[in-house]
Amino acid sequence: MLSVAVCDDEMLDCCNLAKDIREILGEAGAPFIVRQFSSGRDLINAIENFDIIFLDIMMCGMDGMETAQFLRDKSFDKILVFISASRDYVFQAYDVEAFQYLVKPVSYSKLQRVLHKAAKKLESQSQDFIIIRQDRTKKKLLLRELYYFEIRGRIISAHSAEGVFDYYEQMGTLEEELLGKDFFRCHKSFLINLKYVDSYNRQEIFLDTGERIPIAKRRYEAFCQEILQYMKKSGGCI
Repeated sequence: MLSVAVCDDEMLDCCNLAKDIREILGEAGAPFIVRQFSSGRDLINAIENFDIIFLDIMMCGMDGMETAQFLRDKSFDKILVFISASRDYVFQAYDVEAFQYLVKPVSYSKLQRVLHKAAKKLESQSQDFIIIRQDRTKKKLLLRELYYFEIRGRIISAHSAEGVFDYYEQMGTLEEELLGKDFFRCHKSFLINLKYVDSYNRQEIFLDTGERIPIAKRRYEAFCQEILQYMKKSGGCI
């Protein structure tokens, strides 16, 4: 079931957006639930693990940016869509990995496109995984939960939200398997998930986990292009 939250302290805006979302999802025929919140504090206190959150930016008390940052800090890794009467916060939206930035009033057709695109992304996120072999057992690792891969000798270490998993593989083979999956080989020994990049310079990439990953001099320009493309794909202004 698709779980959607709409958070806006303007009650009429919140109700209208939630109504349109219900109509669009109802036409698709898939099971869903849409919940409404009038403040960021109410949203973060909710017990549901939402798949998509539509979040107004200019709210009293805890504004949308503060709410989004709190959610990301608590490992919310699903889809955030900002809604605002102003375009002034577009670039700040990248800091919290916003999926889209919608300017009020949001048209029905724009909302349809965003929901369709979000559903496709959620479907691909839930399905993408790799299978690794450890001793005589096989384990499935979800790509969205993997921070980076590191190779030492013939052993690859997969660093993830669950911990570190070691297995035998060639880095070149792994790199080919992950083409088009938002991973980038920034160094001969490291393959990183672009989703977790917080900042970088010419020598290092800083991940949201606080870890530092070296970047090879000859791969820096390619990395800059890849992270820019990832940011454009993951968020933007409509």
